[in-house]
Amino acid sequence: MALSVVFCSMSFTNRLINESSPYLLQHAHNPVDWFPWGDEAISTAKKHNKPILVSIGYSACHWCHVMEKESFENEATAAYMNEHFVNIKIDREERPDLDHIYMDAVQAIAGNGGWPLNVFLTTDLKPFYGGTYFPPARAFNRPGWLEVLGLMKDAWVNRREEIEQQAQVLIDHISKSGNFLNDKLQDGIENIFTEDTARQIAENLLKNADKKEGGFGNAPKFPQTFSINYLIEYGFFYKHSASLDHAYLSLKKMLRGGIYDHLAGGLCRYSTDAEWLVPHFEKMLYDNALLMIAMAEAFQASGDKEFEDGMLSVYSFFKNEMKDGSGGYYAALDADSEGEEGKFYVWNKAEVENITGEDAAGCCKWFGITEEGNWEGRNILTQKFSIKEFSEMEGMDEKLLEEKISLWKLALNAQRNKRVRPGTDDKILLGWNALYVTALCKAYAATGKEFYKEDALALYDHLKKIFETEPGILLHTYKNGKATVPAFLDDYACFIQAGIQMQEITGLQQYLADAFRFTETVIRDFSADAGLFYFTASHQDDVVMRKIELYDGAVPSGNSLMVDNLLYLAVVFEKPEWSERALSVVHFLKNAFIKYPSSFGIYAKTFLKQVSGIKEIVITGKDSLQMLKKILKIYLPHKILQSSEHKEEMALLKDKHYEKEALIYLCKDYTCQAPVRTIEAMLKNLIRKP
Repeated sequence: MALSVVFCSMSFTNRLINESSPYLLQHAHNPVDWFPWGDEAISTAKKHNKPILVSIGYSACHWCHVMEKESFENEATAAYMNEHFVNIKIDREERPDLDHIYMDAVQAIAGNGGWPLNVFLTTDLKPFYGGTYFPPARAFNRPGWLEVLGLMKDAWVNRREEIEQQAQVLIDHISKSGNFLNDKLQDGIENIFTEDTARQIAENLLKNADKKEGGFGNAPKFPQTFSINYLIEYGFFYKHSASLDHAYLSLKKMLRGGIYDHLAGGLCRYSTDAEWLVPHFEKMLYDNALLMIAMAEAFQASGDKEFEDGMLSVYSFFKNEMKDGSGGYYAALDADSEGEEGKFYVWNKAEVENITGEDAAGCCKWFGITEEGNWEGRNILTQKFSIKEFSEMEGMDEKLLEEKISLWKLALNAQRNKRVRPGTDDKILLGWNALYVTALCKAYAATGKEFYKEDALALYDHLKKIFETEPGILLHTYKNGKATVPAFLDDYACFIQAGIQMQEITGLQQYLADAFRFTETVIRDFSADAGLFYFTASHQDDVVMRKIELYDGAVPSGNSLMVDNLLYLAVVFEKPEWSERALSVVHFLKNAFIKYPSSFGIYAKTFLKQVSGIKEIVITGKDSLQMLKKILKIYLPHKILQSSEHKEEMALLKDKHYEKEALIYLCKDYTCQAPVRTIEAMLKNLIRKP
């Protein structure tokens, strides 16, 4: 089956040319006759009785680019694919529902997953074989792509009945393995909300903690900000220094490591080593929004300026490199430029010396730059010391050192910006942008800096304008002035969370009204059994099955966020059935998030909130906004906070006194203590002493 290697040119154009996804457009000039997912591709497969090859990736995926160059741009390989298969390209960020289904299939087949994800389907969309990256010819203990294509063609032609049966078995397996609904509620509905269980979760996280380099486990290392958030909250409430120390260490190691861009800001997706030195260089919107949330909590709890500076650096990265002219934020920056991963970001010593002149020695020492380099003969910038440590080492005033570092960064960044930049995935995704709204709200609460609040207001309004097609109905992705694809559970859950946070920082109840409306949609269109929700809405009919996604991975699962959202909204809207539904899920999953909290981080945080007790805080009066800003700065993560300058009919706000001077009410189950006028008086009764 040896075929000559002939690479394509721009003379080829396929159906992807009419798509808006940057990833799909990258493949629009492949000689492969790619279809986008849809009726045309599926009906073509049925008409010509061909198996379907689905290839899933995303624009910032390094190995997706590799496989494209090696195989999908090869004319002979493409001709074979076109003759024997109906070929479909999918952007996993546009269609995460399809990615989830077929990723589960490949993991069941191969024992692992990743991108590019290549899976072969029957004409009724059931998977029967798949894998991730395949080299053009057998190598790395992997079969060659042409070899795989030949085997799948032969199986389809000569063993069709076996293939159909295998596909059905695989679908049944995926359905059962992901279906927690067959289990009974674990140990009934007894009181599980105990301090002992909260401690057990913290201990299980710390068992896997890297006490030297921060983070959890060995290489590759992911940020795992949900686990960090849990440790901050647990450490704060229960005065557990080991939890706090590890959370702060983890954030600082990331901010000082090569995984972080020390010139323009922004965190890369993960580190390939345990020291956070060598990243996979792609930058994702969601990673940086979640990092910003973690740093906001860390700054509130510790007052450490390094976390405040980190928030501002990520904010600058978003503003300068990720913001769309219309008001939203892009999905990702590519890992590659000029066909080479990381090329945009790395340096040799001579370059740096030429740019920084007489300050070169200090600059190189600060960023860890050496002649031999720290990665493939070049240097990934790192920060080994704090400002205080470095100033003492160099005998330099801290303020002067900060000024010098700022000048070094500006000079290096100006030179770097002359290089060929990595590609930008410029689609706007609702869920990821909504996470950034929450991050902006958290940053404003922690610092009181108005520009965070102003940007949160502008972004929330923009998202609502472009994604809400009719009251309560949202879409998922936006590009070229048009929103498409029905929103998924994650989109709704993240936007509901954003609405809750917007109300907390503004005191405007309209945001809670939005959250209520979208929650009603979720309950109507996404409900499964046991209080859980499907990833896709009931009216979406182009998937082979509806999945329930439970795990908190790189992004929080829609189910975990909805548990937290429902508990909050149940109080403010007097909907006890919402609270019962959410708590049933917590009971249902308790054994899982106690044993494996790193995979159920948001559930664990919600559990901790129930253990420590939710604080209901109400601020009324003409001066309520000034008081609100002061209270927001205090680290009180487990609270429901409402404020208003005038009378409202919402449960916590009605029947309160409204004067010029702000009044603070502390409530429990709608029963409130006598109002106080100072934060000191509030804290005296509020802060828990375990």
